[in-house]
Amino acid sequence: MEYFVNCNTSTLAPYNTPLDEVRVAHLYRRLGFSASVQTVNAGIGQSAISLVDNLVDQAMAAPLIPPPEWADWTDANYPADDEQAGQMRRTQLREYSTSYGNALLDNNLLDRMSFFWSNHFVTQLEVYNCNQFLYYYINCLQRNALGNFKTLTSEVGLTSAMLYYLDGARNRGNNPNENYARELYELFTMGEGNNYTEQDIIETAKALSGYTERGEEGCTQVTFDPTEFNTENKTIFGQTGNWDYDDVINILFNERANETAWFICKKLYEFFVHPDSTDEEGNGIAPQIIDGMAQTFISNNFEIAPVIRQLLKSQHFFDETAIGVIIKSPFDLYFNLLKETGFSYDDSTVLNMIDSAALIGQELFNPPEVEGWQRDRQWINTNFMIGRWLTAEVFLERFFQADSEQFRDFGIAATGANGATVSDPDVVARAIIDFMLPKGLLTEDDYSAAFTVFREPYRDNNVYETNSWNMTLEDADYQVYLLLLNIVRQPEFQLK
Repeated sequence: MEYFVNCNTSTLAPYNTPLDEVRVAHLYRRLGFSASVQTVNAGIGQSAISLVDNLVDQAMAAPLIPPPEWADWTDANYPADDEQAGQMRRTQLREYSTSYGNALLDNNLLDRMSFFWSNHFVTQLEVYNCNQFLYYYINCLQRNALGNFKTLTSEVGLTSAMLYYLDGARNRGNNPNENYARELYELFTMGEGNNYTEQDIIETAKALSGYTERGEEGCTQVTFDPTEFNTENKTIFGQTGNWDYDDVINILFNERANETAWFICKKLYEFFVHPDSTDEEGNGIAPQIIDGMAQTFISNNFEIAPVIRQLLKSQHFFDETAIGVIIKSPFDLYFNLLKETGFSYDDSTVLNMIDSAALIGQELFNPPEVEGWQRDRQWINTNFMIGRWLTAEVFLERFFQADSEQFRDFGIAATGANGATVSDPDVVARAIIDFMLPKGLLTEDDYSAAFTVFREPYRDNNVYETNSWNMTLEDADYQVYLLLLNIVRQPEFQLK
C-alpha cells in the first residue's frame, strides 16, 4: 500500500501557478465527474482561484431536480392492485434515478456534494421504501449541498427518509429511541467517542422525541405530535432545560463546534484530496490542513462553500502527490469515462450505468450500512475488478456500435489542434492515454505496449513508415476504440 502513503507537504496557501492540463483534469475529476477535452482545454492557463470560484458559483446557482408529479403522493394515490402499484413505484424510481444520474453528470460540484452528503447522512431506500421520502431527502441534500452545514444537519434529520431509517418516527417521549441521537453525534457531526457521553445520547433522544405522526396512509410524510414529546428537563453537554429538536442542534453547534468542524473537514479532505489523512503512526501534514479548514468552517458559521473554495484553490490540493491517488468509485468509473470521451448518451445509458454501478458495489440510494460506502480500497476486490473491466468494455462497445466516428473525433480532440494531420500514431496514442489517465502510464514499456495496440489495424503494411497515416484514415476510429479497450484494463485507469 505504499503507493497510497500521503507524502503531501504543501500548504493551504493558494496555488498561483497557471493551471496545466494535468491539474485542470485533476480538478474536474475531484470536483465533479471529470470533463471533456474541450472543457479541460478551456481551463488550461487559468488561475486556480478564478476557475474554482467560477465552478463553485455555477454549482450554487445550478437548478435542482424539479418535484415529480408523485412527490406528495401517499399509498392512496396508487392502484389498489398490488402488482400494478408495485410496477408504478418501480417506474417512478427508475425515472427519478435517471434524473439524479443526469444531475450528477450535469451539475459538477453541486451534485458531487449532494452525493457526498448522501454517503454521510446515510439512509437506505430499501428500509423506508417510499419514493416520496427519497425525493425530499435528495432535495434536502441538493438545496444544502454547498450551503450551511448546521442547516443541513437540522433539515436532513427531519426528512421522513431519515426519521424512518434511524427510528426517529418511533421516538416517543415516554419510550425514547436512541438510534438517531447516537448517529447524530457518532457519524454525522463529531465522530465516534469524540467528547460526548452515553448520558448525552440518552438525554438527546428525549429532546428529539415527538416526530411520530405518520398518518393513516402509507408514505405519508412524518410530522410532529406534541403529545409524544418528552417534556422533562434534559442535560446535554452540561446545558439543562426542556430542550427540543432545534435546541439540540443549537447546543451541538455551540458547545461542540471544534469537534464537529474537524470531523467534517477530515471527511472532506479524504474525499477531495487523499484517502489517508495520516499514516499508521498518525503522522503527516494533513492534520494541519484539516485544522486550517476547520478554522475556516467555524469562522464562516459552518458555511460549506468557503471551506471547499479554500481547499480546491490550495497548493495542497494541486500538489503532485495528490493527483491520481484516489480509487474511482463505480460512479466515477462510468461517468468519468462518459464525460472524458464526450460520447453521445441518453437516459438509457445513464440508467444502465447506474445499474452497472450496483453490480460492482455502489447501489444508488442504498449504501450498505449507516456508515455508508467506505470508499477507495473497498471498491477493489477480485470480483469487482473483473466487473469493472468487463462493464467498461461493454459500454465502449455500445458507443462504437452506435457511432464509430465519435471515437475518431475524440482522438483528434485529445491530440490537439493538429490532431487530424499528425502522422505519428504514437503521438496520438500518447495524447489519448495522458488525457484519460491522471498521470499517464507508469513506464515507457507500458506506453509501448499501448502503442502496439493502437497500431494493430495497420500491422501488416508500411503506412506508418511512409508517413501517410493520420486520423482521417478509414480505420482510425477503430484504432481509438482498441486503445480505449486497452486503457480501461490498466491499473492507472482505476485512479483519479
